[in-house]
Amino acid sequence: MKKYIYIAFVASLTLVTSCKKGFLDQVPNDRLTLDETFTNRTTAEKFLNNVYSRIPDEYDQRNPNTGRNAGIWTSASDEAEYVWGFNQGNNVNIGSWDANTGFVNDYWNNFYRGIRSASFFMANIDKVTQDITPQLIVQYKNEARALRAMYYFYLVRMYGPVVILGDDVIEADAPAESIHLPRSSFDECINYIASELEAAAANLPTTPSSDTQVGRITKGMALSYRLQAYLLAASPLYNGNTDLATLKNKDGKQLISQAFDASKWKRASDAYKAYIAQFIPGTYDLYRKNTNGVLNPYLSCRDVFLDNFNSEIIMTRIESAIGSRQYELTPYHSGKNSETRGSGGLAATQNQVDAYFMANGRSIDDPSSGYVTSGFTNYQPVGAPAATSTYNQWVNREPRFYVNITYHNSIWLNTNFGQIITELNNNGNSGKATGGNDYSVTGYIVRKFMGLGNWNIGNRPVILYRVANVFLDYAEALNESTPGDADIVKYLNLIRERAGIPQYGPGVGQIPIPADQATMRIAIRKERRAELSFENVRYFDTRRWKIAETTDNGPIYGLSITKNLPDFLTVVPFETRVFTKRHYLFPIPSKDVNSDNLMVQNPGW
Repeated sequence: MKKYIYIAFVASLTLVTSCKKGFLDQVPNDRLTLDETFTNRTTAEKFLNNVYSRIPDEYDQRNPNTGRNAGIWTSASDEAEYVWGFNQGNNVNIGSWDANTGFVNDYWNNFYRGIRSASFFMANIDKVTQDITPQLIVQYKNEARALRAMYYFYLVRMYGPVVILGDDVIEADAPAESIHLPRSSFDECINYIASELEAAAANLPTTPSSDTQVGRITKGMALSYRLQAYLLAASPLYNGNTDLATLKNKDGKQLISQAFDASKWKRASDAYKAYIAQFIPGTYDLYRKNTNGVLNPYLSCRDVFLDNFNSEIIMTRIESAIGSRQYELTPYHSGKNSETRGSGGLAATQNQVDAYFMANGRSIDDPSSGYVTSGFTNYQPVGAPAATSTYNQWVNREPRFYVNITYHNSIWLNTNFGQIITELNNNGNSGKATGGNDYSVTGYIVRKFMGLGNWNIGNRPVILYRVANVFLDYAEALNESTPGDADIVKYLNLIRERAGIPQYGPGVGQIPIPADQATMRIAIRKERRAELSFENVRYFDTRRWKIAETTDNGPIYGLSITKNLPDFLTVVPFETRVFTKRHYLFPIPSKDVNSDNLMVQNPGW
């Protein structure tokens, strides 16, 4: 009997079938025979494109269950909050989720679908005989191999240890008992991911062969996930975490190592150092934009997200929901042109606003920072066309603050219809009383990633990993493995220099180098919070560092959005969040634990 490629071929571990159409909805009559698919290059490429479709579209986080694998990471961290109650990040924040929650199942199912379809592709691509070279078959097979490992990385980052299927292809008609598999240990998962990525990278190009190939997995993309896997494995959540001592398979196998292993940090820092030597600046480089031959920090930090396919981008998803994201970033602007009128529904927290440095490179709680807590100044920040009356807490902040945050009385980016001043107090043009269901719950709106024109645009790639991540990851791993190494300050300073703030070191206006490993750790974490804000990093940082019980638990702050000036400026808690030890890991979906008698649940769920 012929086998047909249904969605079941790429179904989850439980082999639940679906009424959805076949891969990419591009297959005639919803299905192709196995022979038809893997004798023709065009249909085989469509199958591989379906494997690619599992790469997360992190601009679609307002509606993460749309099949685009968008995360809940921005609004479920202490950086932000969506105004709309249907957003599932809000459920996480109040502790209203469990092993039966939709997104818990969706991520698990979607990534395993990607894993299984990648394995299926690898097992069958050699059958293609029409219009394809042996070299291209090798490349495609290794693209699928890298994607499979990347999807395992996404799984372990959320769920901890998972089931590693290896190269096995589980057929749609496989008996249920054949897929009763235990979870691999976390170290086994990381070692598998790293080895698969290294093997795939050896057979992938360093750069795309042509513009039409941009977005296909390259050597640098694959190896960047190997770095991230090593960093995750070295971090406190998985490196000797006795809180997870009870996480064992039914045969007693320990799934999280209970002994701290310093060599894991060394493995990570060595891997980052080698990656930088291999790829930076030859293949990738820190994005810099000059004005009249001089570095412009504001434009450098803003346009790295607007200048498509620039040198800093390592991993990206080409097709994205950027229009949806920009609708959330554009304030309501009552009465203004539709191009400048959005929702402002993605709010930045006061916690995140306070995390940005002052222009002199110091934190606002530093007595030398010059931070002023009251009053107003007629102030023109970097990147703005004019001065406005500005609350002094937002005056003389670092360029990244003005790139990333829309605050009350700031000038909107799109000036095609004149200068629009955003008013976020209750009765302002973008306030709660004015916007109805579209307003900022904190009195601040995320601005990062916003373009300069109409919010309702088509695709713009979403950046998933960039050179700044590499430099900050390397600095962290090196500080843990080799405190005092000169590269720690070197790579922190490259980030600070691009951001236009004083660097660490001796000299007038410079910031003293942190004196020991502990203070350097704090400095690195502060830099990550400023540089990588709203890039789906903070959520995972607080968890792998095991600090989320503090950062993501209890009151989260914003301004008094139901008031007008001056009361609007009073900082108040807008939400009390819930985070307990069980929340460090996603639960395994209940249906999989219940149907697989070898599968164990994560602690607390």
